[in-house]
Amino acid sequence: MVLRRAAASLVCLAVAGGWQDAVPQPAGRGGLSTLRGRVEVQRHITPPAERPNAADPGDALARDAANRRRAVVYFETAPRGAFEDREGARAAMDQRNETFVPHILAITAGTIVDFPNNDRTYHNVFSLSKAKRFDLGRYAAGRSKAVRFDHPGIVRVFCEIHSHMNAFILVFGHRFFAVTDEEGRYQIDGVPAGTYTLSAWLDGAVRAQRTVTIGVDSRVFELDFTVR
Repeated sequence: MVLRRAAASLVCLAVAGGWQDAVPQPAGRGGLSTLRGRVEVQRHITPPAERPNAADPGDALARDAANRRRAVVYFETAPRGAFEDREGARAAMDQRNETFVPHILAITAGTIVDFPNNDRTYHNVFSLSKAKRFDLGRYAAGRSKAVRFDHPGIVRVFCEIHSHMNAFILVFGHRFFAVTDEEGRYQIDGVPAGTYTLSAWLDGAVRAQRTVTIGVDSRVFELDFTVR
């Protein structure tokens, strides 16, 4: 299932590099390949300026800025037979220093997400998104509440108490996606032969798309994105 773009407008970007076959390596299963690369974010991304009552605003802002530079790289359509049973999958979106951590969470449909409050104040997590509407109400530090996400789509998460707090949960109907690490790197394993559209999603919108054809031999393919 195609994950729709967020409503935010696209910015100008440049895509650097291209598909390059690395030295063939076993992919673990016959005929399956690996896609990997790096999303280099050159555009300026800053967290909201309003940070009332934060224990250490400067430090929190720095961490939040790095948190927001992570991207999600995913297949727009999944390979045939890729819809696996993910019953019982679980993830977490923490609340610390009046910030959702991570800012972007990518999961498969059916995953339960915990929202622990590890802050010094009350929080109220809610979403009005079409893919999942919920309101957890106010709860104190040390407590946690959970939500199950059953339908693919983009879920925007907010705190009713702190207007500057927001995050994204991307819910997929397949497993072919990856969130970049602190260095912007991603890796998607177990890719069968076929032609796919690969999207790089960052800061509320798809920033780049490329089409790639994967052969029947097990190989490692590399694709780097540069977002300006």
